Amino acid sequence: MILVTGATGNVGRNIVDELLKSGEQVRAIARDPAKCALPGEVEVLAADLSRPETLAPALRGVERLYLWPVFGQLQGAVDAIAQAGVQHVVMLSSEAVTYAAEEPHIACEKAVVESGMSWTFLRPSAFMSNDLLWIPQIAKDGVVHGVYGSSAMAPIHERDIAAVAVKSLLAAESGVIHSITGPQSLSPQERVRMIGAALGIPTRFQEVPRERVREQMVKYLSGYVADQILDRRRELQGEVAEVLPTVDVVTGRPAYTYAEWITHHEAELRPVPQL
Repeated sequence: MILVTGATGNVGRNIVDELLKSGEQVRAIARDPAKCALPGEVEVLAADLSRPETLAPALRGVERLYLWPVFGQLQGAVDAIAQAGVQHVVMLSSEAVTYAAEEPHIACEKAVVESGMSWTFLRPSAFMSNDLLWIPQIAKDGVVHGVYGSSAMAPIHERDIAAVAVKSLLAAESGVIHSITGPQSLSPQERVRMIGAALGIPTRFQEVPRERVREQMVKYLSGYVADQILDRRRELQGEVAEVLPTVDVVTGRPAYTYAEWITHHEAELRPVPQL
């Protein structure tokens, strides 16, 4: 039995689908199972990682687990998972742990390492799916606002993160860290242009003051970490991002391109005609 936490998220839902295709027994947890809309083959139980006391039924008989990091609240869940006898944990982390001190994934990784369980960490670059946050701006006038529009990154498709996660769950190799990138170095400016070209609509990236972006980031991160991440993006302006072969090596297939990601999400990205 494999338990998937965060099963309705961009990565988690793809993990569920990949595991089912592989013929695995899959269980998921949700605060409200009735609202999950997961495939019928999935056993969905009510539980919450931030409330460890709710996890016992979901952990019964589980050998391997995909862990969604709950910032500041994961220690209790990790303790419950270890006590239940789970053999291997695959946790979603972030490449930001390599350059941003106090980045919240660092504490999550530490909790899993110190639990004594076998583990694999996934450290993806920027998610392509983060660009879905641009949808309201694209629908409004095609102008996407942000900072450091020429900053290089190699964004990764959520399906590729899920594919590496599934291989890691099935292989269960302990102490492995998979740094994952997409197959292309692309700036926000380039990605906005690619979306517009694919949809056949005018789009462009508009620089805004750094503080405006920082104000949004500190809703989820400390000011210190937000500054480190923004400093990193500033340093990468005009550079070429490192592209890693992790997806190819682990899954045996090429990573999805950004153009393919646009195709997969075209219905969501395309502006709704105004009546």
